[in-house]
Amino acid sequence: MTPDKPVVLLVEDEAAQREVLAYNLEADGFQVVRAENGEEALLCVAEADPDVILLDWMLPNVSGIEVCRRIKSRSETRNVPVIMISARSEEVDRVRGLETGADDYVVKPYSVVELMARVRAQLRRSRPTTVGERLEYQDIVLDSETHRVSRSGNGIKLGPTEFRLLSTFMEKPGRVWSREQLLDRVWGRDIYVDTRTVDVHIGRLRKALCSNGGDDPLRTVRGAGYSLG
Repeated sequence: MTPDKPVVLLVEDEAAQREVLAYNLEADGFQVVRAENGEEALLCVAEADPDVILLDWMLPNVSGIEVCRRIKSRSETRNVPVIMISARSEEVDRVRGLETGADDYVVKPYSVVELMARVRAQLRRSRPTTVGERLEYQDIVLDSETHRVSRSGNGIKLGPTEFRLLSTFMEKPGRVWSREQLLDRVWGRDIYVDTRTVDVHIGRLRKALCSNGGDDPLRTVRGAGYSLG
């Protein structure tokens, strides 16, 4: 996978519809992970660490409603936005989908343009730096549009890898990221990099963040990984 490209998990059992959606998502700058049933979707959630999930209600084996319930019941995945797609247009169905934990509900047939807009809207919450948002954590400010970072008003020079690392941490303060998850998010899944490389770049990021004084904001969680705060 390409670093910095947001990942959409597309769960749709109808092949033609799945490919049309995947084509439009990829043309819009997303990486797409495909799943055609509920069991496969749950595996992909764990493996792909998606930023947004497009989830069809009517799936073989495990229904979309049950997939959504399981995603939202786990602390590791409950904050991943889920957009439920369904041919069920009754208010009672929409309410059931939202009460199960879906963040948005789209009725078939839908406008692809509108669906793309809804995906981007959810992405602003899950990965704000991909849509040019400015992030702040305590005295650290990161502007993803200008690629500038400052701490207590002092500019900080970061290399591209350190910038992507900090962006990842600042999008989800407090979350513990394993070395493997950081490799996938920052370097890309298709590139082989030794996990020790993560430690080297974390060290560089720490040094840069503390270059003008201040406590180290990065926390090492023994046996688990790293987190911000």
